Amino acid sequence: MWIDNNIQAFLALTRAGLWEKDIRLSAYEPFDLMAVQKLAKEQSVAGLVAAGLEHVLDFKLPKDDALHLVGQALLIEQQNRAMNDFIGIIEEKMLKAGINALLVKGQGIAQCYENPLWRTCGDVDFLLSYDNYEKAKKILRPLAKSVEAEGECWLHYCLSIDSQIVELHGTLRTGLSSKIDKVIDETQRAVIFGGNVRPWMNGGLQVFLPGADSDVLFIFTHFLKHFYKGGIGLRQICDWCRLLWTYKGLLNHGLLESRIRKMGQVSEWKAFGAFAVDYLGMPSEAMPLYSSDKKWSRKADKICAFIMEVGNFGHNRDNSYYAKYPFLIRKIYSFGRRCGDLVHHARIFPMDSLRFFPYMMYNGLKAALGGEKKKYVQEV
Repeated sequence: MWIDNNIQAFLALTRAGLWEKDIRLSAYEPFDLMAVQKLAKEQSVAGLVAAGLEHVLDFKLPKDDALHLVGQALLIEQQNRAMNDFIGIIEEKMLKAGINALLVKGQGIAQCYENPLWRTCGDVDFLLSYDNYEKAKKILRPLAKSVEAEGECWLHYCLSIDSQIVELHGTLRTGLSSKIDKVIDETQRAVIFGGNVRPWMNGGLQVFLPGADSDVLFIFTHFLKHFYKGGIGLRQICDWCRLLWTYKGLLNHGLLESRIRKMGQVSEWKAFGAFAVDYLGMPSEAMPLYSSDKKWSRKADKICAFIMEVGNFGHNRDNSYYAKYPFLIRKIYSFGRRCGDLVHHARIFPMDSLRFFPYMMYNGLKAALGGEKKKYVQEV
């Protein structure tokens, strides 16, 4: 796939920051550094790009640009430190109330990076059993400045507390297919009730994260959901790469592969694996089910084009219609976009795109109408 010099330079810097390896940028000249920084922001990897610039051997950054990037990196560090402190406070409050919660995504995955404080942070996500989910809502609600309407169908509760966004999850289901969600339910039970967890010392407080075998699956299905539902960014795939790399010698490959096959997601895994190797420099020996077959590289090219187009979580898309129009009009806009994405995705994963589409539409409608929470909880 042909990509312009700005994107090539951006990807080279991302790889350098992701793996702490020296690079030469002269092969991508001429490129626009401002355009590279814009891409870094769109993909939420500004910290990685800043780290990558420290490994450039043949390019001297203009002083003003250097100061700007240093300032960005320091801001990301400050935000990470503030979020880690905040997580400690919230965890302590929940523990005192007898609530056991697992930290998922975000700051837990950041610990797999060479410099955890340079990963751009997002929200604070907790995974809980249903009982603890209900308790946590009651404990945290009085602390919140604002609360989004609960996604009852998906056991999702989002609060704004002290300028941080906290998301409580009673499930990590994707809404893509019953096969995928069934495996997620099984994996979630192994984590919450089976003790498949790993610790992270956040300052003086021990925080629990899903075990690596389960976390790899959660991260993969999370970005897969965003891929099919409107927007995926490099940060999500970089997280997946760093987690696989950090635990490469400890993963239960047999269990992981059986789960991927049971979900029917071997094609998606291999295609995103090829993208990780071809575009992000992921060592192929650390990518389970990796295949060097050219057909996966061709799919990786199309994945790259989609990621560059939409940005992290659909950052590049015009979502202003959410604020402008009433519910029915918003749904019509959303349906039109989903149809457009279906055309894009069907060029990469034709069978799954067609299979997922009606299931996504059904679940989207069910969520909009409130869902069947009681039945859903019993299933989980």
